[in-house]
Amino acid sequence: MGDPVLIGIRFALYADLMLIAGLAAFPLYALTRSERLEPQPMMAAIWRAERGLCAAGLLVSTLGMGVLAASMQGVGLLALEFQPFWDLVRETDVGTAWIYRSAALLLALGAAIWMPRWPAAAAATIAAAGSVAVATLVWSGHAGATEGAAGTIHRISDILHLIAAAVWIGAIGAFLLLISPQRLREWPGGLRIAVRSLDQFSLIGTICVLVIAATGLINSQMIVGAENLGRSLGSPYGQLLLAKLALFGLMLMLAGANRWRLTPAFAATVANSDFDSPDVESDQALAAMRRSLIIEASAALAILALVAWFGTLEPFVAADPV
Repeated sequence: MGDPVLIGIRFALYADLMLIAGLAAFPLYALTRSERLEPQPMMAAIWRAERGLCAAGLLVSTLGMGVLAASMQGVGLLALEFQPFWDLVRETDVGTAWIYRSAALLLALGAAIWMPRWPAAAAATIAAAGSVAVATLVWSGHAGATEGAAGTIHRISDILHLIAAAVWIGAIGAFLLLISPQRLREWPGGLRIAVRSLDQFSLIGTICVLVIAATGLINSQMIVGAENLGRSLGSPYGQLLLAKLALFGLMLMLAGANRWRLTPAFAATVANSDFDSPDVESDQALAAMRRSLIIEASAALAILALVAWFGTLEPFVAADPV
């Protein structure tokens, strides 16, 4: 059923790298130029998060390579020597992907530390570097093992799938930062900004859903094939994939409720309240929105855990020998 340590590292990398890319993309489409300035509480929170996430990503990514090299050598991590580790890095696609991932994370970390005075450039740099880091994860899954032209199509599809998911997950994280009680106390105008950015995300979110759905179908066809769907469902891979689809459906329902019910209700209470300060009604609307976003974030993390798991599994149960 897979190595729990490697699965845990894969999950941590998926969550970390997607948040790096998605959080950095958020101010580019949701905030105005003045709102991106570092003294604003929201941007200060994003820069702090990005620094921590980039540092954590470098650590977890290196740990993952070490664990993989130790596993291939049949030794414990502490007994791993440098040469087997370096051979894995030099001679495999996974190692090449790790080099690009490390370089992208270092660039993103540098931008988060030294570029906040140019917020748009910093956010764009981190979003691009984070997207490259996310893309490198493709070579540690089924797409990385697909050969020929089909492999190229599979990898491109998987990269688009992961980046679209990163934008969605990053937006959830950003909204939770934006509408936290502490942030709203520090940033009185945050209520109006929250309403506007929630509304603006509707188009971005729709594009993300369409890309995720289309590339998910392509990836499933590449890995399983429509003709083998029934056979795959008898395997742990297929069962975990079904669980992922159920959670994705839950996220769609929550996103729809946010878009068509909670956001309009929130906007109405804010429009009827004091411009700078939340009242009882807006507090209740905020609490409902937070609950929905927390459930959506939990479903997203559960999906990433499943992806980290079934990415280590074969899609079919081995046939019993006759």
